[in-house]
Amino acid sequence: MKKREIKYPIELVVSLLCDKWKFIILCKLRKGTKRFGELQNEIGNISAKVLTAQLKELERNGFIKREVYSEEVPIKVEYSLTELGQSLYPIMESMFDWGMKNKDKFTEEYNIIIDENLKFSK
Repeated sequence: MKKREIKYPIELVVSLLCDKWKFIILCKLRKGTKRFGELQNEIGNISAKVLTAQLKELERNGFIKREVYSEEVPIKVEYSLTELGQSLYPIMESMFDWGMKNKDKFTEEYNIIIDENLKFSK
């Protein structure tokens, strides 16, 4: 299989992280370890199938780690950010700030329901 050629650093970031759910998942994990159900509940409108696929891809690329506690019944699985995932904090914070600053410019195209008091916290 031929590897995709990446010529620009931003192209690498976009190819790894820029789809509908990845940054949302990473933002949810920035505050600590979460189980699958917690992530699904906090995100809201994501199917189990899509969440599973996104988590697998984030794990494969080294942004999150998956910890399985097989001695517990039922088996417990937790997800957390790796050091590589945590290194995305500045990018996530910049995206958050940009979205808060510019959200009013996109009200014709989107139904924006962002809480004005929302803060980005690590």
